[in-house]
Amino acid sequence: MTAMQDVCVDLAAEGSELARLVAGLSPGQWSEPTPAAGWTVRHQVAHLALVARLIDLAVCEPAAFTAETAPVRDDLDAGLTTLLAAHLAEPVPELLRHWAEWRAAAEKGLAATPRREEVPWLAGPLPASVLAAGALTELFAHGQDIRDALGVPADLTDRIGHIAYLGTRTRDLAYQVRGLEPPAEPFRFELTGPSGVAWAFGPEDAEQRISGPAADFCLLVTRRRHRDDLALTAVGAVADHWLGIAQTYAGRPGPPPRRIGQYRV
Repeated sequence: MTAMQDVCVDLAAEGSELARLVAGLSPGQWSEPTPAAGWTVRHQVAHLALVARLIDLAVCEPAAFTAETAPVRDDLDAGLTTLLAAHLAEPVPELLRHWAEWRAAAEKGLAATPRREEVPWLAGPLPASVLAAGALTELFAHGQDIRDALGVPADLTDRIGHIAYLGTRTRDLAYQVRGLEPPAEPFRFELTGPSGVAWAFGPEDAEQRISGPAADFCLLVTRRRHRDDLALTAVGAVADHWLGIAQTYAGRPGPPPRRIGQYRV
């Protein structure tokens, strides 16, 4: 499931699917607010275009990537906001063209890179396969924001298995970004994919356990849904606490996700 070629194939499929969704939007729809405070559909697509461009640079031009992302290393969130501004100012047709070009280049570069080879990234080097899974996670998370804004339900596939894997691999980020010490106890994750396939991560005898639909797990670790709206079960106090703080990204966590239906209140 986590083979490099599979990740890149799934990354391309997810990107193409989301691109088709936004290709025919009206000007009003581009201005629709999304669950991310202050972000419209246009912001979400501009962010995805920026991510694709940075991945292309990281894989193909590491020195240029390092120079481009200098503001991000000083302050991750503020730096990304600065880099986003240029893409946000582009006319929609140009933004879509750039996103398509950078997405294709990033996918090609990742597919050609040995899966364990480290690639420079914003919070530190990552194996190419993990960066590909991270790119897929970005599409999933920001695609969910776009779909929520447009009222379009997501048609999930087992492509989300890579996101679930990343969510387990980045378990300790939730503690680190809050200045907390990660627990020493391992977790066992038992998740069910959209097709019914069973995915398991972590030692079988772990006392701290999380189980449920993989789709709900992915929504949780990308902080797109409140845990109370998801069918996830925790066994153990440490695992239960983690469900309330989980995240796959290194930036500031922000407030907990709102309950379903609340983001336009």
